[in-house]
Amino acid sequence: MNTPTHVALRESARRISPIWFVPLVAAAIGLWMGWHSYTTRGTLITIRMDTAEGIEAGKTLIKARNVAVGKVENVRLSEAFDHIVITARMNPDSQRLLREDTQFWVVKPRVGREGISGLGTVLSGVFIRLQPGKADASRDSFVALEQPPTTPRGAKGLRVQLTSTKADAASAGDPVSFQGYNVGRVENAEFDIQTRQLRYRLFIRPPFDTLVTSNTRFWTRSGVKMTLNSEGVSIDMSSLEGLLGGGIAFGVPEGLSRGEPVTADASFTLYPDAEAARQGSFDRHLAYILMMDDTVRGLSKGAPVEFRGVRIGTVVEVPYELTTDGIDPLLRETIPVLIHIEPQRLVSFGAAADDAGWRVRFADLIQDGLRASLKSGNLLTGALFVDLDFHPDLPPPEPGQRINDIEELPTAPSGFAQLEHKLSRLLDKLNQMPVEAVLSNLDANLRDSRQLLVQLQGVSAHLDQLLQSRETTALPGALLGGLQELRQTLNGFSSDAPAYRDLSTALQRLDALMRDLQPVLRTLDERPNALIFNRPRQKDPEPRASRP
Repeated sequence: MNTPTHVALRESARRISPIWFVPLVAAAIGLWMGWHSYTTRGTLITIRMDTAEGIEAGKTLIKARNVAVGKVENVRLSEAFDHIVITARMNPDSQRLLREDTQFWVVKPRVGREGISGLGTVLSGVFIRLQPGKADASRDSFVALEQPPTTPRGAKGLRVQLTSTKADAASAGDPVSFQGYNVGRVENAEFDIQTRQLRYRLFIRPPFDTLVTSNTRFWTRSGVKMTLNSEGVSIDMSSLEGLLGGGIAFGVPEGLSRGEPVTADASFTLYPDAEAARQGSFDRHLAYILMMDDTVRGLSKGAPVEFRGVRIGTVVEVPYELTTDGIDPLLRETIPVLIHIEPQRLVSFGAAADDAGWRVRFADLIQDGLRASLKSGNLLTGALFVDLDFHPDLPPPEPGQRINDIEELPTAPSGFAQLEHKLSRLLDKLNQMPVEAVLSNLDANLRDSRQLLVQLQGVSAHLDQLLQSRETTALPGALLGGLQELRQTLNGFSSDAPAYRDLSTALQRLDALMRDLQPVLRTLDERPNALIFNRPRQKDPEPRASRP
């Protein structure tokens, strides 16, 4: 019987091993982490700098308020090799800090007017400081500041603009003071090529920003200022900070009102010193031209114009450049000088308020003899000033004299010229004197005087002989003997002398005799014939009877 044969059939399995899920999950996680890192990484920015001193790729941090917000990734030279380009990666949450007005600068040890800063970077290394901006638009390319900003961006206060023609007037970071107290800083200084002026931006912190008004004047504050004038030498020394770095000061000149408050970015002029700022307050003027016959050596721009010691104006230009055709000062042998009479200085001299009124008044004064002359203001320096005074002895000027459409103010000789004129007049008077007659009379007087001297010599000789004679020399002895005899005689009349006692006794007897003679004299006075006739007897007096 045939037995059935069983055949085993093989069947291959198509199932995936679970072990493959491990690399798939790892790859998915890696892709997710890569995508997450890519999508959440910070912004890549570039910062332009002049030098990369102390900055290292992968180490130097970017900080805002000492909190790390980024790191430098790459440092390279520009294509033109004129600056450094730094590539930095910011933290993901730092995107809002990157605005158009965001500022970057390198924090490192610095020595400046405000002291030493950045010493902490000696151990930790330098880092880049980020100051967030407030603009609406964002950016990713910046130019780093060479110096840290003097004031925080957005700080409350007042910012004003100054213009100056002095190159070394101030620099960024210099202090701004009011009456010696530090109230602000110079934020920046830049030179305007078009106007050829320096422009400064000042920041005045509150509450001192209210001190800046429309009548405020700004001037450069020097460390040490020495003034040499007729009163002597005066030295003005500011604070140590001003001594080292100078700075800018401001205030309202004496005689002006405080003025009105100003708005932000108001423009002012920066004067070289406080005196120039005070003089700059006189913005109204009357222009006159002086045609000086004397030398103007020692007369400079800014010299005062005074009237009997009171300043009323300023010298503007020496010499003044004439542009009118047909006027040659060399042919006239004169030097033109332009001056300004400032009516604001003349308030105490009269009630005229407008320039036209003062010009009419000055025209009347010129007709009355007002003239300009040069006088020495300081014998040591030889500085001159213009002095106005009345000279009625000079001839009156021709009215309406104008040069370059500017009225001419007549001049008078200066002090030396006046002295020369007086000497010349004195010599003229001496020449007009009858010198020969005076000399002949003087010769006759001298002969008479000589004769008088001869006579006086003769008298002196006779007097000498008289004093040397025997009688004259014996005269003092005789006078001495006479005085001694007179003294002896007077001694005889003293109270202790016998003659004095006899004379006293005689006087006492005479006094008694006179008392005895008084009744006789009285009788003779009553009856002159009493010496011849007897005196009649008088009846006894009878008492009167009493009345019933």
